[in-house]
Amino acid sequence: MNNENFEKVAVLRRPLESGRQSPMNLSGIFVFGAFLQAGLYAAEYYIVGYSTDHPYKEEILQWHFWVSAVLIVLGLLLAIPFVYRRFEKLQYLISILYSQNLFGVSFYICALFVATDRKFGASADSIMTFTWTTLLVGLFIFILTSARFIWKIRKGDYREGSRSDQMRARFEYKSYLPAATVAGLGISFIIQYVIRQSGMEELGTLVFLLIGFGIFYTMLFVLPEQLAIFYYKLRYRSFNFEGRPYLDEPGDEDEEEELFGDSYYR
Repeated sequence: MNNENFEKVAVLRRPLESGRQSPMNLSGIFVFGAFLQAGLYAAEYYIVGYSTDHPYKEEILQWHFWVSAVLIVLGLLLAIPFVYRRFEKLQYLISILYSQNLFGVSFYICALFVATDRKFGASADSIMTFTWTTLLVGLFIFILTSARFIWKIRKGDYREGSRSDQMRARFEYKSYLPAATVAGLGISFIIQYVIRQSGMEELGTLVFLLIGFGIFYTMLFVLPEQLAIFYYKLRYRSFNFEGRPYLDEPGDEDEEEELFGDSYYR
């Protein structure tokens, strides 16, 4: 691992350099997120889940309960300074799963249950077609966004100080066009589904669905960058804090690191 390879992705350190994704900030997010996750699950179970006709309602709720419970427990453990200082990389991995579950999966399930409310009288086959279509749209968004991300890294667009880096905030949206097109088609399908089931009488429901599925798809746009930063935390010491309030400076990246532990503690 040489410095030339590191320089190609130096821009990806910025969320860490700013402190937004520092171990201390992530620990606070874990604590706050535990209450928010509990509230969202309660909404899934007692509000939107109560009236859904989804044939796999019980399995979805049970699966999501245990996934959320495990992530909350791990998050609270990794919010303890002694623990997160020693397991910084593991903390970051859990933060990815935590955020995707909290905002992506939770809002998707709520929106899915609202879209399959028994008042619409949809058949089981129609509900499952709707479910698989919305999931496939999400899969395509993730694949296209990941391909775009890899292509931009190979081009050197995440090299610090490059012209592309300086202009990225203004013009990068153009490279999201294929994935955004897929998301638009998915949202269009959702709108058509609701209109077929209820006509234009459920505008409030339609707005909720657009927000719920929109957040789910937005989180899938973010996921490739989250995974890339985690990968580079494993690969480069300069993506890690190693128990200090600041990042390691870029330097010799040849030394291998432990998968989740930090060399600072050896």
